[in-house]
Amino acid sequence: MRSACLVAALAGLAYAIPKPTPQNINFEEIESADEPTLTGPPIDAVSQPVSYNEGAVKASAVAEVTEDLSTPSKRGLAKRAVNDPCSPQPDGYGPKPATDTVDAFLGFQTFADTSSNAATPQGYERSFQGLEGSVSANTYMGLYTLKTYDTIKCQQLCDAADSCSGFNIYFERDPTKAPAEACPNPASFTNIKCTLWGSAVTAGSATNKGQYRRDFHVVITGSNGYSKDNPPSPQSGFTGPVPFGGAINAPNSYMGQKYFPGVYNAGQCAAACQTNTAYNKRHPRSDGTYDACNFYNVYLLSKNNVPQGTYCSLYTKAWGKQYSTNYGQYRGSDYYSISSSYGFTLSPQDSGHI
Repeated sequence: MRSACLVAALAGLAYAIPKPTPQNINFEEIESADEPTLTGPPIDAVSQPVSYNEGAVKASAVAEVTEDLSTPSKRGLAKRAVNDPCSPQPDGYGPKPATDTVDAFLGFQTFADTSSNAATPQGYERSFQGLEGSVSANTYMGLYTLKTYDTIKCQQLCDAADSCSGFNIYFERDPTKAPAEACPNPASFTNIKCTLWGSAVTAGSATNKGQYRRDFHVVITGSNGYSKDNPPSPQSGFTGPVPFGGAINAPNSYMGQKYFPGVYNAGQCAAACQTNTAYNKRHPRSDGTYDACNFYNVYLLSKNNVPQGTYCSLYTKAWGKQYSTNYGQYRGSDYYSISSSYGFTLSPQDSGHI
């Protein structure tokens, strides 16, 4: 079901409905949003090149917000291993223990030492190290299988991908043959996988502990996560980004919000801001005034420390860091936290008058 957002609804309705204050997280919109179909690579994938394009995503955001305002109320294909029964799988390049068991794999000291000694790339911070799970989140972008446990190579793949903000590298125990009735538990080899993410990665999101393929147990170890420590890209027509401690909670001028599940992208909020202004300008009040989006706050929304998507709050005037006092909220037992919060201010400002 498409997310329904009252960012600045139809002109006749927007001014009759009180604008919500404070600017709490709109859980109804989040829960009704279309979730990404992939939250990590398929279990039998060996490659899934990134197809994310910032320009196309921004254009999609404009179309979605326009539809919201006018209505009152691709990922790349994964290259999979050949899965004919008992067919040989692509060679794993990683080391493996002498004993071919799950316990031996998880306890193999070479994996622990490699994970512990891996270099942290410049411009990144290590988010976690040595876990027995890989990242699973809405912000999944792509997968590459490497020949060595090379954090620098994985970083270079992330840097080459639009909106990539973090990566996860790990050892995975995989079958040498596609498990089937005639070979339900084949011998194993080790794949070294590098997954890319459109958000920072966290230990809390490393929840993929593997699974069974027939009787073969796929498991993961030596899982390290790295996150970029740089802000989002500047946006055309706006000054910023200005870093905030939490989300803005302003006393007035709030227009509404828009939530985009998936990759964290400040450009989607810029599109939402400008599209709202354009719509409101076409539908002014009788005195020729309209609500102009002159400032937006963008942040990454996480649920129980697992990234969910981009949250945008729109305002008719700019606000400073002293108003960024919303650090998160509970919904039942789930905690929704706020990170990577930034402000962008329209330049020049729109007077909001025809």
